[in-house]
Amino acid sequence: MKIVIGQLSHETNTFSNVLTTEELFKLWEWTEGEEVVQRNRDVKDYVGGMIDECEEQGFEIIPTFSASALPSGLIPFETYQTIKENFIKNFPLKGQYDGVCLALHGAGVVESIDDLEGDFLEFIREIVGDGVPIVVTLDLHGNITEKMLKHADLLLGVKLYPHTDSYDRGKDAVIRLKQIIQKEIEPSIHLKKLPLIIPTCTSNLSPIKELNEICREFEKQDGVLECTLYHGFAYTDVPYAGVSIVVATDGEKQSSATIAKVIAEEVWNVKDEFYSPEISPAKGIQKALESLSAPIVLNETSDNPGSGTPGDGTYLLKAMLESNLENACLGMIYDPEVVELAHKQGVGTVIETFIGGKTDHYHGEPVFIKGYVKSLSDGIFKQSSPMWKGREVNLKKSVRIQVGGLDIIVGCIHTQVFDEQIFLIHGIDVHKQKIIGLKSSQHFRAAYESIAAEIITVDSPGLSTLQLDRFDYKKLRRPIYPFDKEVQLELIEHKQDTTIKNV
Repeated sequence: MKIVIGQLSHETNTFSNVLTTEELFKLWEWTEGEEVVQRNRDVKDYVGGMIDECEEQGFEIIPTFSASALPSGLIPFETYQTIKENFIKNFPLKGQYDGVCLALHGAGVVESIDDLEGDFLEFIREIVGDGVPIVVTLDLHGNITEKMLKHADLLLGVKLYPHTDSYDRGKDAVIRLKQIIQKEIEPSIHLKKLPLIIPTCTSNLSPIKELNEICREFEKQDGVLECTLYHGFAYTDVPYAGVSIVVATDGEKQSSATIAKVIAEEVWNVKDEFYSPEISPAKGIQKALESLSAPIVLNETSDNPGSGTPGDGTYLLKAMLESNLENACLGMIYDPEVVELAHKQGVGTVIETFIGGKTDHYHGEPVFIKGYVKSLSDGIFKQSSPMWKGREVNLKKSVRIQVGGLDIIVGCIHTQVFDEQIFLIHGIDVHKQKIIGLKSSQHFRAAYESIAAEIITVDSPGLSTLQLDRFDYKKLRRPIYPFDKEVQLELIEHKQDTTIKNV
């Protein structure tokens, strides 16, 4: 059996002013042909799972193209066209493959195209024709559309946030594709859109934890192939942003609709639990200092580069500096100017400069520091987090600057902190810190829940704040909760539900 594999992954924060150009993709992944396999083999992510399962099954892998960038602003139309051209260039001729596995995201937006994944799947379907099955993995933050369902035979979403199950979903995609090719299953997919938009929330806490358990119980039933609660991505201003439920059954159209309706009602009953009160950085620090335990993690959820923010927000940084902390660290602030200055002056020097707050006006003003350059790094390491373990990471130049008892890690690439590696390469043992400040919303938990005595989420103005009423939505469909308090679940049922039988 011959399986085509490819990837196009981007989570677009349409409120960001940073365009996701070809150069930004090339910072993370822009590979073609056999290099796709070489780069992703032994990595615990979607494509890594696809590769491993194909090799375990003895299938021939036909790698095409893989483009992946960290979340940021709109993708220029020209960049998207180049990505399509690379797929065409590396795609085999018709008749030379049996099926297609794609790792997509679900919340991608291109200039003039709100639904990247729907458009891209239509493009792939035109290449392969109607007779070749396409199975797709998606992020649970996908804003799912009918167009995605129309052009794919099966959508498989991760259930966990942090996405520690992405490798498993990649393997599942190959297994399901094999079953479709061999006509062992005939997926029927049902999409249920809810009039609900929610901020990011981890899956090991309520209410997602219990809702995922309900989905898992349905997946145990005979004939249920897939049951995923998609949180949606609230920072993408498109008409269909928000919570979705996708259920796929083996030829049982009506049962998939029934299951989706049951889950939707469960979600609706707990909808108010998704919204948390704001805890400022200052209050978070105070709470951490009052604790006798260590280390305490303060994650600055409002400036999470994993949601498309610049990573140079200064609200938490300023609060930590003003608190005159001892035995504390913060990572990672995006500021290429400071990195270049530190690398130019060298270890052992003192630099006086403004740090952060240089990308936009949302995330705080630049903060003046006088700090000691403790160490410099090339930013190269292997990811050790259970999420995407084994991935080769190159953050390029970074620096450790000490201001009093606070160690600040400054980098020249936008990225959230996944594990302790960025601190370790600068000689910092996070286990011995009293307070650890992180730029991340949830993914850090995969590594830090086993490290931290306590995790305190702090919020402030930013492009990934949990306070959704701070965003000026223009395209978002209305009515939708929480902005329209009187909206009822059943009001959009006849408009948004769709069942598609893929043959």
